[in-house]
Amino acid sequence: MTQERTGVATFKGNTITLVGPKLQAGDAAPDFVVSKNLLEDSSLSDYAGKIKLISVVPSLDTGVCDAQTRRFNSEAAELGDDVVILTISMDLPFAQARWCGAAGIDRVITLSDHKEAAFGQAYGVLIKEFRLDMRSIFVVDKNDKLAYVEYLSEMAEHPNYEAAIAAVKELL
Repeated sequence: MTQERTGVATFKGNTITLVGPKLQAGDAAPDFVVSKNLLEDSSLSDYAGKIKLISVVPSLDTGVCDAQTRRFNSEAAELGDDVVILTISMDLPFAQARWCGAAGIDRVITLSDHKEAAFGQAYGVLIKEFRLDMRSIFVVDKNDKLAYVEYLSEMAEHPNYEAAIAAVKELL
């Protein structure tokens, strides 16, 4: 039975239901399978041995999601080769590629949760009402343990960029 959490998040003030567990720093990072492109999948193990900053956005074609992805793309250059930044959304892979090309995003890896919502369910960010993933941030250490977790309470708000970057730098 899938766990549902109602009343923990809103979209423009309206209550939404998140499906999946509420993870915490110290938990093992759940594995997942998402689409890298239309023909190729990706999972947590593809980034083994790296520090992973997972930036979850509902859709790249919205203002806050656009700003969030651009911010982490600009931060990526200073974090070095031991860090990978993954942006996960429900956008189709070709829409992600189009957006990245238009926005000049070249340091963030975009991954799509559109097929089975496996990431959203494993990380407790799947929005039942919209079948989108809720804005959130996860920092996963080299041993696949969660070092930092931020679930936003309002979908339209920005995450705490500074805290997420600080969590990554603590692992370097």
